[in-house]
Amino acid sequence: MKPIILVAGATGNLGQRICRELIKINAEVRAIVRVGSKKETVDALEQMGVDIYEVDWSVQEELIGSCRGLSCVVSALTGLHDVIVEAQLKLLNAAVSAGVPRFIPSDFSSDFTQIPLGENRNFDLRKEFQYHLDSSNIKATSIFNGAFSDILRYNTPLFNVKDKTVTYYEDKADWEIDFTTMDNTAEYTAAAAIDDDAPRFLRIASFRVTPNQLVALSVLHKGGGFQLINRGSMQSFSEYNKHQRASNPDGENELYPRWQQAQYLYSMFLVHHTELDNNRYNGISWSPIEQNI
Repeated sequence: MKPIILVAGATGNLGQRICRELIKINAEVRAIVRVGSKKETVDALEQMGVDIYEVDWSVQEELIGSCRGLSCVVSALTGLHDVIVEAQLKLLNAAVSAGVPRFIPSDFSSDFTQIPLGENRNFDLRKEFQYHLDSSNIKATSIFNGAFSDILRYNTPLFNVKDKTVTYYEDKADWEIDFTTMDNTAEYTAAAAIDDDAPRFLRIASFRVTPNQLVALSVLHKGGGFQLINRGSMQSFSEYNKHQRASNPDGENELYPRWQQAQYLYSMFLVHHTELDNNRYNGISWSPIEQNI
């Protein structure tokens, strides 16, 4: 009997990929979409073989109905408190009411269990939802993938191709930073969704790289050695982020205000995986860094 997996956030970048990978491994896939979702995206999911459940998130019975008979719920929702806490809580309650045994939350990030409250707003939201999840009668699995690898192409301070610089903090020029591609994250999530024995936390990375290694890679792949810049202490970075957040209250209503982007960079240098669970599932070809810069 095929496992039946429901994906929330299936119209998003990661969610579509998770649906695709679940179909590949012969799972039956449902996607809950909001009334009025973009037709082209919904049509693409249907053509992929996904069963579409159009729901009104304010009607709990509709959510419960979409959850009946499931093996697992996978959330790839993105947003602020109204999504990460409130919408996921509605979905969690529906899953519990429908008797769904497993739930994978939208925790695709660095291991925020090691990050203090106040250091990363978007991670704090996930901590808040985690409290509800761990208090519920359902088995949960969070997948920590570090940072998504595509940020290495965005001219962030960590790896700025435009300015030809690599940033690090304190004495962390040899600090390993975890990166995972969206495709690898989706493959792994699909495998975890049909794994009834999956543990509470799984930690993965397509590759790990240090600032010093990024400089060396810039010589090989970007036509010259980038300048390695020490931006100061982690404590000063944390204090700077808090000041920037306090001085820009409008950013609380934005998903990625500049201070939130800086908080992500801070998190990359604050925590990293001490061990990886990459080998738990066979058949995943982990993308090397050379394909991602």
